[in-house]
Amino acid sequence: MTSEASAINSPVTLRHVPASKGARSTGSLIVAVSAIAFSTAGLFTRLISTDVWTMLFWRGLFGGLLIAAYITWRERSATRAAFAAIGRAGILTASCSTIGTICFITALRETTVGDVTVIYATAPFLASGIAWAWTGEHPRRSTLVASGVALLGVVVMCGAALSMGHVAGDVLALAMTALMALMMVVIRKNRQVSMLPAACLSAFACAVAVFPLAHPADVTTQNLLRLGLFGTTQFGLGLLLLTAGTRLIYGYARIAARKFGASVCSIVGLAGFR
Repeated sequence: MTSEASAINSPVTLRHVPASKGARSTGSLIVAVSAIAFSTAGLFTRLISTDVWTMLFWRGLFGGLLIAAYITWRERSATRAAFAAIGRAGILTASCSTIGTICFITALRETTVGDVTVIYATAPFLASGIAWAWTGEHPRRSTLVASGVALLGVVVMCGAALSMGHVAGDVLALAMTALMALMMVVIRKNRQVSMLPAACLSAFACAVAVFPLAHPADVTTQNLLRLGLFGTTQFGLGLLLLTAGTRLIYGYARIAARKFGASVCSIVGLAGFR
C-alpha cells in the first residue's frame, strides 16, 4: 500500500499527511472523481418520483451504509477507535455535511441543475476565504481573482433567478455551498485525523433528521432501486471521496479546478433535466 493510500484511511496512527507531489496528485484525482459522482444528483432527483424528504431518507441511509462498510473493511477491529478519534472537529464536519445535504437536494427541486452546480463549484473559493479569516492561511493571488470572478457569476445568476422564480432554490444552493466550504476547511485544518467516520455519521444523521417527514414505505420497487444507486454511487461514494481527497490537497485552487471541470460536464450532460 502506498503512503498516499495509507494517508486516506488511517485515522488513529497517522500523525501528518505527506506533502509530497504524489499525495497532492492523488488528492486531486480523488476530488475530481468525487465531483463527477456528485454531478449526477440532478439526474437522480429527476428520475426518482418521491417527495424530497423520502428521497433524503433513503439517500442518507444507503450512503451511510456504504461509508460504514468501507470504514469497517479498512479499520476492522479499530473501527470504534476511528469514530472516537474525530472529536469536536468531526461533529462540526458531520453537522455541516448533514445540513448541507438537506439544502442541496431541496435546492435541486426548487431551481435548475445548472444553477445549483455552478453555485456549488464556488465552494473551494469560499473555503479559501473562510480559511484566511479563521486560520490565517493566505490564498494565492490567482485564487483571489478567481474567487472574485466566481462571486460575480453567482450574483448575476441569482439576479436572473429573481425573474425566473428560482430565488429559494438558489438561496438553498448558496447555503449548501457555504456549509460544504466550512467542512473543507475543518477537514484540512484537522488533516491528522481521518474524517471519514464523520461523513458516515452525517449520512445517517440526515436520514434520522428527515424521518418524521418522510414516507419510506411508500416507495415503489423501481424507485427503491434508483434510491439505492443514488445513495451509494452519488452520495456515499461522492462524500467518501471528497472527505478523503480534501485532506490530501494543499490548496483550495486545486479543489476548485477539479470541481469546476466536473461542473461543466454536469451542466452539459444534464442540460435537459431542468
